[in-house]
Amino acid sequence: MVSNLEAELNRHYHFSTFRTGQKEIITDILNGCNVMGVLPTGTGKSLCYQLPARLLDGTVIVVSPLISLMIDQVKELKASGFKEVIAINSFLKISDRTSVLKKLDEYKLIYVSPEMLQNPLFVQKLKKIDVSLFVVDEAHCISQWGHEFRPDYLKLNNIINQLGFPTVLALTGTATPEVQSDIKKQLGCKEMRKHIYPMDRENIAFMVERFNHYQEKMDYLTQLLKKYIVPTMIYFSSRNTTEKASKQLSINLPNHRIAYYHGGMEQEDRILIQQQFMNNQLDIICCTSAFGMGINKKDIRLVLHFHLPTQIESFIQEIGRAGRDGQSSLSLVLIGPNDHLLPKKLIENELPNVQDVSNLVDHLFSRNLENKRLILKETDLTNLFNLNETQWRFLVFQFEKHGMIKENRILKEFADWENIKTIINNMILSRNKYKQEKLSELLQWASNDDMCRRKTLFSSFQNTISDPLYGCCDVCGFFISNWEPLTSEENTRLPAKNWEETWKQLMLQGDYH
Repeated sequence: MVSNLEAELNRHYHFSTFRTGQKEIITDILNGCNVMGVLPTGTGKSLCYQLPARLLDGTVIVVSPLISLMIDQVKELKASGFKEVIAINSFLKISDRTSVLKKLDEYKLIYVSPEMLQNPLFVQKLKKIDVSLFVVDEAHCISQWGHEFRPDYLKLNNIINQLGFPTVLALTGTATPEVQSDIKKQLGCKEMRKHIYPMDRENIAFMVERFNHYQEKMDYLTQLLKKYIVPTMIYFSSRNTTEKASKQLSINLPNHRIAYYHGGMEQEDRILIQQQFMNNQLDIICCTSAFGMGINKKDIRLVLHFHLPTQIESFIQEIGRAGRDGQSSLSLVLIGPNDHLLPKKLIENELPNVQDVSNLVDHLFSRNLENKRLILKETDLTNLFNLNETQWRFLVFQFEKHGMIKENRILKEFADWENIKTIINNMILSRNKYKQEKLSELLQWASNDDMCRRKTLFSSFQNTISDPLYGCCDVCGFFISNWEPLTSEENTRLPAKNWEETWKQLMLQGDYH
């Protein structure tokens, strides 16, 4: 056990004191305890595993859902002199991946995407090294009640088992008590030391404005952004609207550098857009929820929601990207009469519907009657039944969990065909009902003009609310006309580079893997 953590912090990071929660979490990890940490966005969660990686014998594995986050952290660590770190994901060339796998035991810190852990060969390689700590970043993704459920996370329990039950650290920025319990259950941890900290950010003010239609919102947005030239994120629930609004704002605001970002873009383009925003080469990002997780830009002053997300946890995560330097920042929600329809549709499309499940199981049953060891081909079946990647991975996990398939093949002896439909459909209906209730909770928050928005937003997560530093909310008397945010001194007002130029600059910065 390390006797003086502050000395190690100063030696490796040149800080004299820890931020709230960091020392307590690291102390438990070094004592071999499984830990769950719920810390607000921007409070330095990554140090909770980066410092142990330097201090523990063996290797620290970090499961992260965002490739861009891996790249940034690996680049920063290598620049600081910590070379025994690698990110293994789909962005890594196959030849590089092969080379890395041959020397896994040389790394102290390995970032992996959850889909990489579905590769049996990769897992076999991990089993041969000494894994001292297994970190699940954005741990809410493992919970069916979490706001960003990802089926690949459901298999982490099995991976932890195969690695010999190393110490587990689960980190997230937002988790209700219900989600915390589910995270613990899904990871298979009988005991976890919990470190839960308030999510309220006293430097962020809250406002809700109402409009009759799309163009009215856009007119208001244009006038607002003419006045406030500050790093800004605008969230949309539709990829098409994200692009449409970005192009319209670029025409209306020719002196602003504006780009859009969503999950339908090429991976390289997404990474480059993020780098431009981080390097102050863009002023405004029009984006879906695909943008923001892992973004550590400290001077974002304005987070707008053109559309609301599906639940309060997502909203808190997104507004938490504002004002990480402690300066005055604003969360502004723009509400239209039919805005509830978009998140409702997102909830309905997240998992397959009852008919999809029934049709797919019936199809596989009829093929199985041919007495062949049927191989599940993702492309063929997703196209046939119009399933997206998340829906397909969810179903494959359920089929494996209930003994219908093994190693992507249907087991001939499986006979419980009708029951598996009932089990999966009941789970889907239960989650959809829960998600609709969470959406109603967020819509009610946005429509309540009688109670403090800060208090009602955080009431499910903490008992006390911080005193606001720069104004509380529109209900409590905050007026945007009085808002005077700092502009970024680092913003050099350079024009946004094209992809090729930015890519060359990234390459010149060194090996960011």
